Amino acid sequence: MPVKPWPIAIIGAGGIVHDAHLPAYRKAGWAVAGICDPAMAKAEALAAEFGIPAVFSDLETMVAAMPADVVYDIAVPASVLPGVLAGLPEKAVVMMQKPMGEHIAGAEEIVGICRRKGFTAAVNFQMRFIPAVQLAKKVVESGLIGSCMTWRSG
Repeated sequence: MPVKPWPIAIIGAGGIVHDAHLPAYRKAGWAVAGICDPAMAKAEALAAEFGIPAVFSDLETMVAAMPADVVYDIAVPASVLPGVLAGLPEKAVVMMQKPMGEHIAGAEEIVGICRRKGFTAAVNFQMRFIPAVQLAKKVVESGLIGSCMTWRSG
């Protein structure tokens, strides 16, 4: 862990931010500097619940208010991710939620933006390894419910 963790700027105020991100940051003692969402009421509610000092309804205003050493935690639908990434400063540090695009062309666009802007970027997809998801997969594979799709390359 760094001596002094960078502050976090959250883009998106949905359920995953409320249920997972903010409780984890609180538990780790990491500072959330701001939260941004076009649905201002959602962002304000999370800010009040988790003690976030700044709330924004637009990305441009948030970016202008954040320090250079901020980590952007982006929790938005894949379809709007390219627009969000385009609005972040060069050399930003970003953590994106899965999926990274709705299709391979979308994912390639996102990778291209990250490379052009020199981001240090990561995609958060660890939930596939949590016990509940692993158990659900086994139940589907056993034939008790649904069907399991196998991904094929090419």
